[in-house]
Amino acid sequence: MQHLKTKIQTRSKEILPEIISIRRHLHAHPELSFQEFKTSEYVCTQLKELGIEYSAGWVKTGIVAIVKGKNPDKKVVALRSDLDALPIFETNTTAYRSQNEGVMHACGHDAHTASLLGVAKILNELKDEFEGTIKFIFQPGEEKLPGGASLMIQEGVLEKPRPYSILAQHVTPQLEAGRVGFRSGMYMASADEIYVTVTGKGGHAALPSYYNNPILIASKILLALNEEFMTDKIIAHQQKNSREEIIPTVLAFGKMKADGATNVIPEKVFIEGTFRTLDEQWRATAHVKMKSIAENIAKEMNGSCDFNIVLGYPFLVNDKVVTEKSKQAAIEYLGKENVDDLDLRMTSEDFSFFSQQIPACFYRLGTGNKLKGITSNVHTSTFDVDESSLEIGVGLMAWLALAELSH
Repeated sequence: MQHLKTKIQTRSKEILPEIISIRRHLHAHPELSFQEFKTSEYVCTQLKELGIEYSAGWVKTGIVAIVKGKNPDKKVVALRSDLDALPIFETNTTAYRSQNEGVMHACGHDAHTASLLGVAKILNELKDEFEGTIKFIFQPGEEKLPGGASLMIQEGVLEKPRPYSILAQHVTPQLEAGRVGFRSGMYMASADEIYVTVTGKGGHAALPSYYNNPILIASKILLALNEEFMTDKIIAHQQKNSREEIIPTVLAFGKMKADGATNVIPEKVFIEGTFRTLDEQWRATAHVKMKSIAENIAKEMNGSCDFNIVLGYPFLVNDKVVTEKSKQAAIEYLGKENVDDLDLRMTSEDFSFFSQQIPACFYRLGTGNKLKGITSNVHTSTFDVDESSLEIGVGLMAWLALAELSH
């Protein structure tokens, strides 16, 4: 395996300019979730030039490529990247800034896709030197419910051939370029969307006896929910183990709309938010609890409340065996000083759907660079990556795939 590691390290360095060029093309031409048609065409063109077998049209824009080594049926490992961008107006002034105004690769999916194409290139060159099969999944719609991962699974992406395990990486500016991070077990939260309609009775603001202000009802509901749920950690009774346990939980509301005026009380107030946690039993209990609190307050105030919870992504759990194996392989590839242990995150990822189906490892690729001023967080208009990190984005993933195949 050591000779393969050396080859991968050499090739990832040699093709870095090519991967940067691919990433910049993708960054300049972002497309929203489930609309990645030109992105898909571009990826297919790259795979075709590499002579790699692929099938397109998964959930319309998804792509699955296959590289078979010797004895291809021995073991199958899947690698995943995501294709979609976000509805954000980019304010960077780089030559490769978004040419699609109002749409931006602000979450690094351009780097993920460029890296995976580089991995495919290298492993295709080495296919006579390893046993097994690598399945490359270029997935649409990570940023939008119901999540492209869930839809690709429904279409059979984890079959024919069925992977033993699946790996994915995600950029993070919190780690400097040159570093990566792993966490085995529970890693990322489930995420549900909340849509609330509070109804009162509208009227002229100067005639309070003739209206029932839904803004006041909505405000009391939010304050009550804040008191009950909005802490970094809340204590919930776990029936399954008959003891109290601290479960990280976030309930946050980011949108409230009431179409009244200075002297007009509206009929309705519309509120939108998110609920995140790391335990499925508590998730279900909390749904019932928050709905009950809101509806009871509205009723007490002679109004009504439609509290709609849209189930989102499940929690993401990293398989302990696969993740520890990958972490050790990363240490072999980068040195122990460049491999970090990650904390729990209350963010969510639709890779979680894969992690619920087969052993999975979702790790972080450091892309920050304080000296270069590359520190903006994901989902912001100034997000960018230190492109030197793509050398590791390509090389490490190729090495982890071979390490997974060899066990």
